[in-house]
Amino acid sequence: MPKKSLRSIMLARRKHLAAEVCLSHSIRIQRRLVMLDVFRSACCVALYSPIFNEVFTEEVFHQALRAGKVVAYPRVRGESLDFVSVSSPAEFAPGAFGVMEPTGSHLIPPSALDLILVPGVAFDLFGNRLGYGKGFYDRVLCLGGRSAISVGLCYEMQLLDELPVEDHDAGLDLLITEERVCPFTQSGRRLLQET
Repeated sequence: MPKKSLRSIMLARRKHLAAEVCLSHSIRIQRRLVMLDVFRSACCVALYSPIFNEVFTEEVFHQALRAGKVVAYPRVRGESLDFVSVSSPAEFAPGAFGVMEPTGSHLIPPSALDLILVPGVAFDLFGNRLGYGKGFYDRVLCLGGRSAISVGLCYEMQLLDELPVEDHDAGLDLLITEERVCPFTQSGRRLLQET
């Protein structure tokens, strides 16, 4: 199925999730993440502002701040993303595409990030993701010198057996749902194990 059609179908499915389901699943997913060594050992983490019933990130935000981590959120600049340090929920305003973006001026280079939470419309069991079609995160994840671990957060209903993949699509290192944690290899994007 073409990406555009798949994107429309998956967005419609997620849109119809009940608010209480989004909240309960999001809490479970975030709690799974903050218990992992990749989160605990990270000094600088990049989160995203959820839209259209995406997995929430607020609990991760608060846990990261309590642990003394630097927290950054993306802000669209032309065809790329800037990551901006945030220390309070008050430091956001509506930005590109209606997404809440940080208003601050302290930029964090992608090379300084240890962990990047990556939003998406759909994900698969090979570490691939289907984004919104603009390629912002693919460009960040393909940057040379980047050492951050990329983590997709999604509901089980967003997880497909296999997605169509193009050369410019960047794979994930880890995927977390309300039911499981799936780590992937970087080369070949194959499922290593499931916990």
